[in-house]
Amino acid sequence: MGKHGKHWPLVRLALAVWLIALPAGAECRLALLMALDISSSVDGIEDRLQRQGLADALASNEVIEAILSVPGQTVALGAFEWSGRNQQALVLPWRILADSNDILAAAAAIRASTRSHSEYPTAIGYALGFAARVFDSAPACHQKTLDVSGDGINNEGFRPQLAYRHFQLSDVTVNGLAIGGHGENLADYYRHELIRGPGAFVEEAQGFQDFERAMRRKLVRELRAAVLGEAPLPESDRALSMATSISGDRNSRFNKPVHHASLE
Repeated sequence: MGKHGKHWPLVRLALAVWLIALPAGAECRLALLMALDISSSVDGIEDRLQRQGLADALASNEVIEAILSVPGQTVALGAFEWSGRNQQALVLPWRILADSNDILAAAAAIRASTRSHSEYPTAIGYALGFAARVFDSAPACHQKTLDVSGDGINNEGFRPQLAYRHFQLSDVTVNGLAIGGHGENLADYYRHELIRGPGAFVEEAQGFQDFERAMRRKLVRELRAAVLGEAPLPESDRALSMATSISGDRNSRFNKPVHHASLE
């Protein structure tokens, strides 16, 4: 469990408090977990732009409307930060977003948060493993989505595709927000290595200054897709999405050697 194991009793307590406050008869349509990159390639200014961008996106009218768009159905939101193999920490324990006050309070908590590390590499596989554990304590929701933001490819530990073989994420849609500006085609890497599940997609930000716009667009798309009773994807789209989510195993362009590549 490591040093982050101390957080799990607090996560369960917070979840119990929010579930007690959930309106009678309400059901959760989506558990949405945000993952923020705090690797060494993200400097202090960029980290603040990322946190403030997520907070501003959540507090925007269009995202609030998307969260509250289905009467009687709520959204559960959680967030964590990630970098190296053992450097993950909760930023926001699971919260039920039943009204605008809940949403604004979650946004304020994210805005006020500070990073726990700044000197570690980019271990996406380990971030996925941590996400699987966070989903273990999520409220019971009809759909689950992991929203991974980052500015670089995996360069520490096992690849995302290996993580999917070893961690329980089969019922989770994984989307990516690729933050450009470092000279590599990160969006293409995310499409081949990271995203997973029906309808999974990659949103692009042209640097951290563009993060809030890209996150707002991404959240609206994710929240509108998670409407109960929505028609399933056409077979052609579903097949394309599944092919995209597994193609990383067959695509060698991004299979660069990384440190500590074995799964522990």
